[in-house]
Amino acid sequence: MESIQLRHNFSRDSLLRMLLLAALVAGLGIWKFDLIHAVYFKDQLTQMGLVINGAILALFALGLLRTTVILIGYMREESALIEFADNLDRRPDSDPLQAIDGDTMIARRFATMHRLHESRTPINQNALAATLVASESTRNGTPRYINNILILTGVFGTIVSLSIALLGASEVLDNAVNATGMNMVIHGMSTALSTTITAIVCYVLFGYVYQRLTDAQTNLISGIEQITTSHLIPRFHVQTDNVVYEFTGLLHSLQGLVDQLKQSQLGFEATRGQLTNIITQHRQKGDSLDKRLDTIAHQLRVGFRLRDDE
Repeated sequence: MESIQLRHNFSRDSLLRMLLLAALVAGLGIWKFDLIHAVYFKDQLTQMGLVINGAILALFALGLLRTTVILIGYMREESALIEFADNLDRRPDSDPLQAIDGDTMIARRFATMHRLHESRTPINQNALAATLVASESTRNGTPRYINNILILTGVFGTIVSLSIALLGASEVLDNAVNATGMNMVIHGMSTALSTTITAIVCYVLFGYVYQRLTDAQTNLISGIEQITTSHLIPRFHVQTDNVVYEFTGLLHSLQGLVDQLKQSQLGFEATRGQLTNIITQHRQKGDSLDKRLDTIAHQLRVGFRLRDDE
């Protein structure tokens, strides 16, 4: 689409890549099942390794679940943004929120700018963008937290496992022929290795997933800000240059109206002069008619020999 530079279906592609990555990991696990069984399950003297590795995997699964939910939401947001841009391109004079859920980001942005415009409040796009970024950052809080601490769980598992190994070493020192102590040392070192491997693998995989999530978020927010700049700001924002330009046009219109009023005033003055001449001529004709009527009356009295009072 020409109006916005939005990578379509970015969130959907991220979900498909996550599924593909999960399939590859599952295939690798099946292929190397014997090695995994030997490292994680064989000859385990305690359940500490299983507990720590299970906690790491549970944390990893929680992060994947939350990331999947967020990406599904971003798929809906991308569809709404594309539909909004299509409405603006195809039907610029109609409501651009047709067939768009009012709870989407672009619908909330449009409603906010419309409300600010109706209340004659200046629109600050930087403040709107910062608010949107802050809101979406809180949504990604759980994946970000898991991504930050996941590698530390491996370190924790390593420390705990080394503590077990040291306990075994202490028993070996107490009794050189104590086979249980030596087995505990080996178990502790093995557990340290397994927890470190689990944490590193989960951290690498989740790091990629988290990167895709942040890219999807950046792609969506970028699309919203682009459409705000190219379509919504010209629609709602009143700029000083526009006001000056419109005021200049108003002054030109007023100047033209003043010229028309001057011409009309000149026409009124000419008409008044003509009316004055007509009234003067009418009075002169009336005076002349009165004189003629007096003359006629005088002649009739003389001709019929009437008195003046008759």
